[in-house]
Amino acid sequence: MKAFFASARPGTEVSVGTETVEMPILYFRDDAFGLFFTAEAAKVKAALPSDRLYPVQLPGGRALVVILAFNYIETTIGPYGEIAVAAPAVYGKRPPIGAVPALLEAGYPGFGMVVLHLPVTGTMARDGGRVLWGYTKFVADMKFTITPEYQQVRLGEEDSHILTLRVARGGIVRRDSKPIVTYSVLDGKLIRATIPHRSVYRMSLRSSGSFLELGDHVMAESIRNLGLSKKPLMTRYYVERGAILPLGEVVEDGVRPLEGYYGKDREGEHAVDYVGQES
Repeated sequence: MKAFFASARPGTEVSVGTETVEMPILYFRDDAFGLFFTAEAAKVKAALPSDRLYPVQLPGGRALVVILAFNYIETTIGPYGEIAVAAPAVYGKRPPIGAVPALLEAGYPGFGMVVLHLPVTGTMARDGGRVLWGYTKFVADMKFTITPEYQQVRLGEEDSHILTLRVARGGIVRRDSKPIVTYSVLDGKLIRATIPHRSVYRMSLRSSGSFLELGDHVMAESIRNLGLSKKPLMTRYYVERGAILPLGEVVEDGVRPLEGYYGKDREGEHAVDYVGQES
């Protein structure tokens, strides 16, 4: 993994408010896990900022939505928590219905994740994400529980529960060296970020022991309104992972806003409890 990061330095410095950040941002070690759900395709399509973005669809008018949690342990901007709610989509060409494995596993042209919500635990991560990429970040509180049996996060904003996500350990082992691609909106422009990425993960089509609970927060209501399936379609957690986050590129002008919930100007709680294992 050391050689993977070597090409990213020396980097370049960018300003975020009164802070200076060296780009690209390097992610060396984290706890990362998530669930894939089906949702109503028409509602997912309506949430996308460009008519040239097409949701990944399954038969029966369903699309994909993924919720991924990251407990960043070691990065070049310090530790923090982040939860992504994203719609897998293809830019520029409608993908075949039902071609989910090819889209997720084979690096399909134009494929990426449209970031609908991206709460983080600190103002620096929030401000940098919004200023540099237009990511829909706000400051929230996260309590991670990492055990030999499952990985879990409880997300809230002060006294308001947003969601609780649990992913049971198990499944087929896969290696992945494809970049992660995200789509976001900055100043009316669609931004594509191509993130070099190396990982080993486990995935399963069995949902036993894995679940999502939604609270009463505005973000939870937004997720609920997508018409998510009661049970996840697929689970995933990462055994090891490294990523390099560069600045993005403009792929389209004049798209619809995708600002998300902004929240309060505060620092969030980032708590991690390792149960039955060393951190």
